[in-house]
Amino acid sequence: MEPQNPQTSQPEKELHSGTASSPIAVALQRENGAWVSKVVEALGETTIIVPREHIAGVCAFLKTTSGFEFNFLSDLCGFDRGPEEAPRFEVNYHLFSTTKSHRVRIKVLVNEDDTHVPSVTGVWRTANWHERETYDLFGVIFDNHPDLRRILLPDDWQGYALRKDFPLRGYEPYSLE
Repeated sequence: MEPQNPQTSQPEKELHSGTASSPIAVALQRENGAWVSKVVEALGETTIIVPREHIAGVCAFLKTTSGFEFNFLSDLCGFDRGPEEAPRFEVNYHLFSTTKSHRVRIKVLVNEDDTHVPSVTGVWRTANWHERETYDLFGVIFDNHPDLRRILLPDDWQGYALRKDFPLRGYEPYSLE
């Protein structure tokens, strides 16, 4: 039985490589069969899960390929699935084509013991601050990033504030005085 989407009571289509119906996923598989791990179509949106070592190549392909032209990285964000999950983290890339008016979500899954992901700052300059924010709040390390350092929290901050196991009151004694 397919998982139900609680908002619409419609089944989510979880498609594995080789059965993708999205033209974007089909093109990625045709270009390099290793680029697509899984395709999920739900609520009219397509999410393509990509092995992390291929994220920069996939993004460059989607930006430069005629017919897709994903020239706008509208968001890049981290997500902590919880310390009991494996892989624990997700990095989500929300892409939009301003010329074709279509969008896609690319997702990379990251294990807690190795949080390295290739940077896509060479594809979209705006990824610079998005990657810094994801590093700052989740601890995902973007390899070959031109300036990977904290962007929101103080330099001496301990830990990663948006991880699900981060203490609600931080590591310092809490006082209203």
